[in-house]
Amino acid sequence: MSQLLKNIKDYTPSPFGKGKVMIIAEAGVNHNGDITLAKKLIDAAVDAGVDYVKFQTFKAEKLVSKSAKKAEYQERNSSDGDDYQFNMLKKLELDEKSHHELINYCASKGIKFLSTAFDLESIELLDSLGIDLFKVPSGEITNYPYLKKIGSKGKPVIISTGMADMKEIAEALQVVTEAGTPLEKITILHCNTEYPTPMQDVNLLAMLNIQEAFNVQVGYSDHTLGIEIPVAAVALGAVCIEKHFTLDKTMEGPDHKASLEPQELKAMVQAIRNIEKALGDGEKKPSPSEAKNKEIARKSIHLALDLKAGAILTEENLIMKRPGNGISPMQLPLVIGKKLKVDLKEDALLEFKHLDE
Repeated sequence: MSQLLKNIKDYTPSPFGKGKVMIIAEAGVNHNGDITLAKKLIDAAVDAGVDYVKFQTFKAEKLVSKSAKKAEYQERNSSDGDDYQFNMLKKLELDEKSHHELINYCASKGIKFLSTAFDLESIELLDSLGIDLFKVPSGEITNYPYLKKIGSKGKPVIISTGMADMKEIAEALQVVTEAGTPLEKITILHCNTEYPTPMQDVNLLAMLNIQEAFNVQVGYSDHTLGIEIPVAAVALGAVCIEKHFTLDKTMEGPDHKASLEPQELKAMVQAIRNIEKALGDGEKKPSPSEAKNKEIARKSIHLALDLKAGAILTEENLIMKRPGNGISPMQLPLVIGKKLKVDLKEDALLEFKHLDE
């Protein structure tokens, strides 16, 4: 057996393409503090076919000092003339009653509710409400007490890594795991926190480096315009995609302009589900849909001219033609030098029964 064939015999396909990608539609604060708008966002997420719709849980007093200035993108997307984060965020809080209302609404619509906590009290609130996983936003990846609190809950954790380097990711993982959440329950999302993210700053291959370095599941939290980057991330092996969405990009608020509108969200979900199917199981073999084409597209050994019985077969008097229902051209070395037992016309399909032993 040749070494190449031995390699094939010993080969085991990698377990790629086995699971469904978790798609999180990030409503975030795009409800603008309006519970009716929040429900419309849930409706759009349901229509798009995502797995989770995610909001943000915080108390402005616990999240930001009153002297903290807005980020550049927040300034750019707001026209209220106020430079400070506190007043902006205070208007975007969801109280406990709103959480209950949105959780119940999600349940009635058949979609999972998720929210990102931004302070310790919000972590406890979400835990008491029975959320099934925690999402760590990029800004909290260096927040030791926050990470410790989430790790202590023992639930699945998704960690976004915008602005972080590999050392900071390692330190965050250490805090979360030592607090009680095993590594197999953690998914790391590669992320860039500029809104929108320039294409040259996406660095999608970093997702694969994270996976290799920490032996964790990986995904991508996207802030680019459009849908091609999250789709590409899935093709590279992302198991989770998070993407902001809104009902209207022209609405007032910090995140609307870098969000997808409902039809774009729907198109992204469809593209990701198509990629899931296309990834397959990794084993190279004829697919059911193409098997019928094998005989039509491949070739067999035919005669290039009329030959009488007793003629010696050579490469010059044989030709490879469709269909592939006879002797494969790969078996040509077994045919060359053989004698014909019968007369055959030009274009005739050669069969082993035509040959002397």
